[in-house]
Amino acid sequence: MSEMEEKCFKEEKDIKKEIVPAWEPAEILSSKLKLRRQSVFNVIKLLDDGATIPFIARYRKEQTDNMEPDLLREVATGLEELRTVESKIQSVYKSIEKMGKMNEELETSLICSTSILDIESIYAPFKPGHKGTYAERARALGLEEMAQDVLNGRHFDVRQALDPCQKGLENEKSIEKGLMHIIADIVSKNKDLMDEARNICERCTIMLESSKAKEKTNKEKVPKDKKKKEAGLLSPRKLKAKADENVHKFTQFFDYKMPSQNLKPHQILAINRGEDLKLLTVKISIPEAAKKMFVNFALSKLLRNVYKLENQNLITKAVDDAYDRLIEPMLSRNIRAELTKSAEKASIAVFVANLKRLLLAPPVKSKTILGIDPGFTNGCKVAVISSTGVILETAVIYLHDTRSNKHVERNRVASLVRSHRVDIITIGNGVACRETEQVIADMIKNRYFQPLSIVYCIVDECGASIYSISEEAAKEMPDLDPTLRGAVSIARRLQDPLAELVKIEPKHLGVGMYQHDVNKTKLQAALKSVVEECVSFVGVDLNTCSECLLRSVAGLNVAKAKKIIEWRTLNGHFINRNQLLSIKGLGAKGFEQCAGFVRICRLKDSESQSDVKDEVKEEIIAIQEEEPKKGRKRKAENSSGKGKAKKKKADDNTWNPLDATSIHPESYEIAHMLASYLNVDLAYIGTPDFISKVKERASDKNLHAFCLEKSTGLATVMLIADALKQPLAYDMRESFQKPLFKQEIQSINDLHLGSQLTGRVTNVTHFGAFVDIGVGMNGLIHTSKMGSNRAIGVGDHVEVKVQNLDVANGRISLFLSKVL
Repeated sequence: MSEMEEKCFKEEKDIKKEIVPAWEPAEILSSKLKLRRQSVFNVIKLLDDGATIPFIARYRKEQTDNMEPDLLREVATGLEELRTVESKIQSVYKSIEKMGKMNEELETSLICSTSILDIESIYAPFKPGHKGTYAERARALGLEEMAQDVLNGRHFDVRQALDPCQKGLENEKSIEKGLMHIIADIVSKNKDLMDEARNICERCTIMLESSKAKEKTNKEKVPKDKKKKEAGLLSPRKLKAKADENVHKFTQFFDYKMPSQNLKPHQILAINRGEDLKLLTVKISIPEAAKKMFVNFALSKLLRNVYKLENQNLITKAVDDAYDRLIEPMLSRNIRAELTKSAEKASIAVFVANLKRLLLAPPVKSKTILGIDPGFTNGCKVAVISSTGVILETAVIYLHDTRSNKHVERNRVASLVRSHRVDIITIGNGVACRETEQVIADMIKNRYFQPLSIVYCIVDECGASIYSISEEAAKEMPDLDPTLRGAVSIARRLQDPLAELVKIEPKHLGVGMYQHDVNKTKLQAALKSVVEECVSFVGVDLNTCSECLLRSVAGLNVAKAKKIIEWRTLNGHFINRNQLLSIKGLGAKGFEQCAGFVRICRLKDSESQSDVKDEVKEEIIAIQEEEPKKGRKRKAENSSGKGKAKKKKADDNTWNPLDATSIHPESYEIAHMLASYLNVDLAYIGTPDFISKVKERASDKNLHAFCLEKSTGLATVMLIADALKQPLAYDMRESFQKPLFKQEIQSINDLHLGSQLTGRVTNVTHFGAFVDIGVGMNGLIHTSKMGSNRAIGVGDHVEVKVQNLDVANGRISLFLSKVL
């Protein structure tokens, strides 16, 4: 063999073999989620092709068996975890193969593994040990071979290893201890034995115990675990101060004991936080019976062919040591990690559900609103916005400052209301909210706003102050003082909650619990997905939406949204959806994903041209000219030439009435056929007569007949029919409960046991729901007080009864009478 051939052969031999798992993600996920395998396979294929969850949920119903977005997110999350397992299988396989220890049995075990824990168990015997462990020290002394003799039942003589000058070999007792450590290490890394240990734990009652942490006199170390990042950023002094401040929240866990399977997610996360703050000492207690079962099982395996009494005694001691020193702590860590993982998953699910309800709160349209950001010494920041969200006037009014004339300040508020003909006053629920509400209620009672009939509403202001100093707010309101931007945000939150709240990171919106205690990456991904879902399903007007709202549409991002806004600025209003294809960087795939979620309503002739100033256009053109010329042509959508067809349509400057609906452009042909089948004219789409005809003629029987005749999917046809039944200005949020409007205030002093009240749910957790009952502090409906009405969400109006009242500690316990 020549030198070159030998080199090539060696390189070929060095190439790592890629192995394929013995399972498919669709198979695992369909079994876990109890879904049809083919529908899961279709979802995975769509996700791999770059489809977004809103697009799949709305426009690929036939392929997914009508999966809801929440279920699609579960599939996507599960797929990501399984892809991580696949990657881990590859890396472990290559590592063992590199050692030259790979065999057919090991390969089979690896490719059949479906969790990281399984793979770690397989890899454990091959994983290089830390030099500091007892087992590795004993191996360094050359006791590995003798330990194998003990396990295989062969004769061993510890005297052969004696070395008075070597620590660890100086006497027979030290040598036996070293042998025991090696055998214990082997036992703790045996996959079959560890699988049985985990099975035993599943059959036993595992207890979680927590107690008050003992005071330490020495300097406390700062936790460095990634999950303890928030605590780790604090100095020991600040950490202690924070712990002292929150100690009352953890008193219930100072002497706490609960079976692990009975722990609620919020309890697990609370205990974790208490431990991070060094207030709690936590222990997983595995019953002694579990140890006995494991030891018996291990010895039955290990002593099967061992007949020498001295071997048996040493192995028995090693197994006992392995369990106490290695296996039980490992099991405890795994159990704790699984508890945390399940609690995080449940917490994220609650956060997502709350955020979804918050974002989908119904808008209060066509109303002039006065927003108040309450304050004491620094005054109340006030902003009046028009029915279209335009800022009409701002001011700072000192309603609570003892140095100001209260009558004069109240007249200033009344003057703003009358001069702009305000319909609703919104008050942020932060500092001085209660006092400001009292002032507005008194003004309504004393007819300050006559002849106008004014109502007010309390709005959650979480995140408003953060938004007011953000780059987004500065760009949107450059000439407005940051302190006044919060008042504008409070007013706009009532007018169009979704459009305003997408400007703020979800974690700042005050919904959910223990958000700082869960995996940040998973939380952000889940929240981003639900924001995308809400914005997409509500839909955005391509000619009026903000860049911030547009970037949350499925298939778009910050860069694409910016390009769309620039196009709109330079070319005037969009006339049809296909004009999106002429925007550089959007592409056929991006168009496919976003097209169904943007709307283009019919424009007046005067609106067809942009009213943006020439200097703004020139600035944008200059920026575009500075961008490097890539010289790449847009790729065709596929080999059939659909991309060219779409490009040709993009040059058509005529309005398509279907562009004002949720019907996707890919289904326009079917929509025209259905309109013809129902004998309606799409030119009149959205009119009362058109809607009436569609509702009358689009019966289930007729739609089924149409699908059979045209060989189309029923889910797509039903989606088209539903869109044709809606007015062009249809907003899915309008059917939801409106905010609570009030004209008078109730004091907490008016409450007593048994008081019947109405309120609005502001937050939902695993242990209950918080309700704003209009007395300055939220009441709690514990899950045990909900009866059969547990399916309540943020924004729901409820009727409640006061069960317990603790004004001093700010606690109101409520019983849920009914959901309104």
